[in-house]
Amino acid sequence: MKATWKLADGREITLDVAEGTNLMEAATQRGVPGIIGECGGSMSCATCHVVVDPGWAERAGEPSPFEEDMLDITEAGRQPTSRLSCQLKMGPALDGIVVNVPQG
Repeated sequence: MKATWKLADGREITLDVAEGTNLMEAATQRGVPGIIGECGGSMSCATCHVVVDPGWAERAGEPSPFEEDMLDITEAGRQPTSRLSCQLKMGPALDGIVVNVPQG
C-alpha cells in the first residue's frame, strides 16, 4: 500500500506502508521531513500533524474528540482536513492517500 507526503518545499515522498502501520510511524522510520512524532503516537505532542488532501478526507475519517483538542495546538495551525498522522492507520481504504506536511 502506498502513501504520499507532500512537503512545503514542493517535494513529494511516496512510500510503501504496511497494513496496520500508522502514517506517523511510516514517516518517522523513513525520515520524512516535518513529521517528528515526539510522543511516539500517544497523541500528546501534535508533532505529526498533516493536512489530508481533500480528495482523501472522507476516507480518512473525522478526528476523535481528543485528537480535535491536540489539533488546536499544532505549530503550523489547523486546517479543515488536519489530522495527526499517528491516528491514520494504513488499510485498503487509505491505499494511495495523499497528505500535506505543513511548514512549521
